[in-house]
Amino acid sequence: MNLSVGIVGLPNVGKSTLFNALLSKQIANVASYPFCTIEPNVGIVEVPDERLEVLAKIVKTKKIIPAVVKFIDIAGLVAGAAKGEGLGNQFLANIRECQAIVHILRVFDDSDVAREGEINPKNDLEIIKTELCLADLQTLSKQKEVNPSVATSDDKKRWQAILKVKKALEEGREVRNLDLNNEEQEIIKSLFLLTAKPALFVLNMAEKEISLSEEELIKKYGLQEIRGIIPICGKVEMELADLNPQERKDYLKELGLKESGLEKLIKMAYQTLGLQTFLTAGEKEVRAWTINQGDKAPQAAGVIHTDFEKGFIKVKTVSFDDFVRLGGWKKATEEGRVRLEGKDYVMHEGDVVEFMFNL
Repeated sequence: MNLSVGIVGLPNVGKSTLFNALLSKQIANVASYPFCTIEPNVGIVEVPDERLEVLAKIVKTKKIIPAVVKFIDIAGLVAGAAKGEGLGNQFLANIRECQAIVHILRVFDDSDVAREGEINPKNDLEIIKTELCLADLQTLSKQKEVNPSVATSDDKKRWQAILKVKKALEEGREVRNLDLNNEEQEIIKSLFLLTAKPALFVLNMAEKEISLSEEELIKKYGLQEIRGIIPICGKVEMELADLNPQERKDYLKELGLKESGLEKLIKMAYQTLGLQTFLTAGEKEVRAWTINQGDKAPQAAGVIHTDFEKGFIKVKTVSFDDFVRLGGWKKATEEGRVRLEGKDYVMHEGDVVEFMFNL
């Protein structure tokens, strides 16, 4: 599955620095002036999953293939981007191609990194929110009003949904926060609106603040309207990127952290997109596969190969915990923990599976 997350924010909030740390190597061109990033940088990033190494030891394989997320570093937006200010039109088009958005909000103070005005993440977020709402209003302005005398029932419902969303956008309310019924959601989904995309919020801060709780950060920076804030220090993440795994653990322990900010970001991006993982474990490889929450067994099989979904017969499945506790397929089968499920089986997070199919 092609999972893509766009990293957005005003110029010089630390987007490219965080992107480089995300990839554990310098790919984006980092500089302390606006519009350094003109073409979006794309990186494929592993989803942290400690289960894979555990499975690899049990089935005695060295080949591990994790799930991945595609992150896109998009150049800085400015006020007026929806009207083409800065490089707005290009940037908005890049955001439109992503499945979710990560808002990077600057709260660090650094005289070496150019900044217009005071450090104010709330105002920064409002600027970006306004530009995305304006861009969505432009999209809706291209939709033609229906003629009541000839319009079908579906046409009228579609137009009413558009008017409802348009009114909300004009009031500065983002589409993802609206109370839409299932039919309205399907109608609006076809328009690919920017503010309908799931969003995450990263505070790029000084090292001394990264141990603050979400409640403390919300209160300090007046960000009561958002939840799920991820505190990250760009400089710390760049330092972590240069360390080996053990050194990273030691450094994080010194900072009083269990995992890096970027690890939290990757996991939350995965969760925000409504995804889950199933696992395959054999002598050739251990692998994590990405599916949507609620997918059934044939759909999961189709992620491995489309022919597997067409020829699906059964799935042999066992929970990760049982697989590990009993030491693999043989013992788990003997203990009756392995189940055979059919086409209606809804996949669970962490299922360890083998598919049976006809080609």
